[in-house]
Amino acid sequence: MLSMQNYHEILGVIAVVIGVVSYVPYFRDIFLNKTKPHAFSWGMWGILTSIAFVAQVTEQAGPGAWVTGITAVACFLISVVSFVKGKRDFPKLDWMFLASAILALLLWWQTKDPLLSVILITVTDALSFCPTFRKGYRNPQEETVSTFMASATKFLIGIVALQSFAVVNWIYQASLVLMNGAFAVMLLVRRQQLRQRSFKR
Repeated sequence: MLSMQNYHEILGVIAVVIGVVSYVPYFRDIFLNKTKPHAFSWGMWGILTSIAFVAQVTEQAGPGAWVTGITAVACFLISVVSFVKGKRDFPKLDWMFLASAILALLLWWQTKDPLLSVILITVTDALSFCPTFRKGYRNPQEETVSTFMASATKFLIGIVALQSFAVVNWIYQASLVLMNGAFAVMLLVRRQQLRQRSFKR
């Protein structure tokens, strides 16, 4: 019979495996020039997810934090590749989103309250998603839907794998479930809309 510790570890491993596998088609599509990630978003996600991972480890999140750690590594890798293969023309609006995200990071740096810190990280992450949402809305074919659907799934499993359900541990992952899920749905809807428009011509 599985102990509670083994239960959390199994879920933690499952979340990590889903995360690793989900990035395979994303990297494939980048190098095939099908997917063009936004370097600003992925770079900020790498920083924010790293901070969240450290906070989770500090708060005894256990195996539920593993998926956060592996995601931070993947985000940094995608950000680096993005500058070479992805989107490199950044309009003023994207720079504004980046500035807002950096401001939120500075506020996080100044606070000593763990919960407030994670809330600021969560808000910053949402701001960092804005350039990708904008690009995805305009060019939904330039993103890999399966990766974002899998990301929502892996973080949902990661929440269940947490050993401590303190708000500090789950609020950031919960926001990632919502953001990734919403982005995947938006991509699917936009693709359908564009297909219908092309049929009418």
